[in-house]
This record gives sequence, structure tokens and C-alpha cells, in this order.
Amino acid sequence: MHTAALVTGASSGLGAEFAAQLAACGHDLVLVARSEDKLTALAERLSAKHGITAHVLVQDLAEPGAARRVADRLALRGVEVDLLVNNAGFGTCGRFEDIPGERDHEQLMVNVVALVGLTHALLPGMLERGTGAVVNVASTAGFQPAPYFAVYGAAKAFVLNFGLALREECRGRGIRVLTLCPGPVDTAFFDVIGTRDAAVNGSMSTPEPVVRAALRALDRDRGYVTPGLGNALQAHLLPRRPRTLVAAVAERVTRKVLAPPASARPVKEHAA
Repeated sequence: MHTAALVTGASSGLGAEFAAQLAACGHDLVLVARSEDKLTALAERLSAKHGITAHVLVQDLAEPGAARRVADRLALRGVEVDLLVNNAGFGTCGRFEDIPGERDHEQLMVNVVALVGLTHALLPGMLERGTGAVVNVASTAGFQPAPYFAVYGAAKAFVLNFGLALREECRGRGIRVLTLCPGPVDTAFFDVIGTRDAAVNGSMSTPEPVVRAALRALDRDRGYVTPGLGNALQAHLLPRRPRTLVAAVAERVTRKVLAPPASARPVKEHAA
């Protein structure tokens, strides 16, 4: 058996950047996503550049039982995961009634169910070995209600609270748990949605500094990190109550994503 870092949504965006920076630090990798060609190209490039081993696992995390299938294939390959990066995810944008229910179901399967399932599958081994780490990718959208991103924001709130709770459960047991809460990042999310207005604060980061901040925070055993001064101020200084007022203010900010006539357009955030 040998250990590796597993990154979901590794074919592009934050996932590919996590893979690149971890490979540069000498980590062997397990790359998980749906896009076999992209994963294979990334694995070959990182292996050649850094001398690491990179495994490719093609899996749609929206499918029921996806986490268990990933875990079973890891066992067959003799790979133990010492760092789990739950990065895969996507969002929907628009009025809730205009978004297909099936698409929101898929969103929750990837953003919540697969994330919890992979953690269930891989955390016990880390605890048995007395070492390991979990990085869950949430969003600044998880700090308050997000009208027109209602399911996406709620899912990211789940990820944030799940990660913080799990960290306390793992404290003193050799396991670090970090929740990454980035603001808008220049990835395929905005290309697919077709509007940069979805970056509601008007600015975007690139994947490289976001991942660098996450790995630095993980080394420091922080509970969560919100890269970027503006994002950090939003996360820490904005009032959270009364909740109805916060939701009303958020609606005024996010309504600009609606296009006349209002329509729901599924979007990918981190490469699934």
C-alpha cells in the first residue's frame, strides 16, 4: 500500500491547481473527475514534471454510490489516501422555480452527498493510521442566504458547518480538517453561466493564490480560510442577524444575475 492525495474535480480549475501544487510538494495523486482525457493529460504532465505517481479515476460523483465505487477502486490499486480534497462541485443560477429539479438533485449529490460519502469512506483509515487531512471546498456563498443561488448557497453552508464540526471531532487525533471558502474564482463557472455578474462582488481571483492560501492554512491547522481581503471582510464583518434582513439585502445584490426573461442555466463551478 502507498499513500496519496485524492483530489475530486481535478480536471480543471481549482482541482487541477490543487493537483499541481500538491505534486510540486511531492505528493502522489489520485485524480477524480468525469473527463478521462483531461485527467490523463494532467496526470502525465505532473508525473513527468515532478516524478510523482498520479492515478486517474473516472467517476461522475452525481451518481448514487459514487463514493463507494471510488473507495473500492482505491483498494484494488493498493492506494491509501492521506489527504482528501473534496473540491468537485457545481451550481445553478436563476429563480428556483425555473431550475429543473433533477439538476438541483445532481447538484446536491455532488456538493453534499459525494463529499460526505468520500469522507466516510476515507477518514477511518486516516484515523487508524493516526495521520491525515481533509480539505472541503465551500464558498463565501455559504456565509449567508444566496437568492438566485438558493440551493448552491445552502449546500456550501452545509459544507462549511460540516467541516467545522468534523474538525472538532478530529481534534487531537492526528487529523486536520480545513474548509476553504473562496470568493469568485476565474474558472469554468463563469464561462458556462454566460455572465460575469455572478461574481457579485465584482472581482475574481485566479486558482493559484486560492490553492496556495488553502495549503498554507492547512499547514497551520486552521479551521477555515477565506482567501482575499475583501472576501475575508465579507465573511467576518457583515452582520448575520436578523436573518430575514440579511437575505433581503443579499437579494438586492444577487438579482443582477437574472436575465430577462428569467431562465435557469446550470453551471459548473469546480470541475466535476
